[in-house]
Parts: sequence; C-alpha cells; structure tokens
Amino acid sequence: MSTFLTADSHFFHGSMLKFCPDTRPYANVAEMNNAMASAWRKVVKPTDEVIVVGDFSHRAEPKALRKLFDSLPGRKHLIIGNHDGPDTLALPWESVRDVACVTIDNTYCVLAHYPWRSWPRMKRGALMLFGHHHGRMPGNQQSCDVGVDVFGPAPVRLNQIKAHLTTLPPLVDPEGGDDFENDGLKP
Repeated sequence: MSTFLTADSHFFHGSMLKFCPDTRPYANVAEMNNAMASAWRKVVKPTDEVIVVGDFSHRAEPKALRKLFDSLPGRKHLIIGNHDGPDTLALPWESVRDVACVTIDNTYCVLAHYPWRSWPRMKRGALMLFGHHHGRMPGNQQSCDVGVDVFGPAPVRLNQIKAHLTTLPPLVDPEGGDDFENDGLKP
C-alpha cells in the first residue's frame, strides 16, 4: 500500500480551463476530467490511500460526480477546500477533515487546503502540504502546493514531493529558536 497526495483537481469546473491554461491544456471539461481520471487510474491501486488536499470538484451534477468518484481507485480522504460543496462532501470518503496531521513514510505532515506560515513540529522537519493556489504560492524546503497544477494530473507519492522540495528555497523561520526542544515536552 502507498499513500498519494493531490489537490485542486476541480473536476467538472469549467473555469479552470481559463484560470490555469498552462497546466490544463484541454479543449473542454470532459477532456480535463478524463485526462485527470485516467492519470489517477494509472498510478493508484485499490489498496492505496489518496489524500485530496481540497477542491476535488466544483459544480458537478451529483450522479456524474458519484460515477467519477467511484471510478477512481484507492481509499480516498478529503481535506476540505473552498470549492468542496455539499455534493462533494456527501461522497463516501474514508475521512473528511478541515486539517490533518499525519505521518506518511516516517515523515510528519500537516495537511490543509490553505498554506500555513508555521505549523506543528515545523522545527523538527515536519512538512506543510497545501493546495488552493494552483502553483502561484511560493513554497520552501518544508512546504509546498501539492496540487495538479504543480505536479500534474496524477496523485503523487511523498518521495516525489520531497524531491520537489529540494529545489525550493530554505524555510525562513520568523521565530528562530529551537521549537521547545529543551522545555521537557515530548511530541
């Protein structure tokens, strides 16, 4: 079993073709949906976990949305994004949360649709993975956008994200200090 992450697929959202033309060079919404769903199916197995860090779909007809959802392999989890309306939330997700703090491949990760400037365990190497900005929010070596407009239409593994993080500038910690390493508190 592997864990994959993705964000901002915006299935059924026609405006994305105009908003992100460089990363969504599709003729129409059906072509976009098919390309992203096909890419998902090529990498994700039924036993894999997929965490969608928000904005799975927008303005979809409920039956079409459910059919698409059911066609995507993996145990799917949703971190709620600003475009995830009632029909998306009603899908049979394994879990639905506003924020998640999880360990993936021995790495502590904070997952939220919107980026945070500081996060739990940041000074101990924790990652902050987000969506929402469609590649327009600069990341750093511990934080980046994990959406389709950064990584492409297929969900990605953490090792792919970590490789990308090495190309980004170092984290600048506005607080300094050592994250309470010497105060006796343990994670």
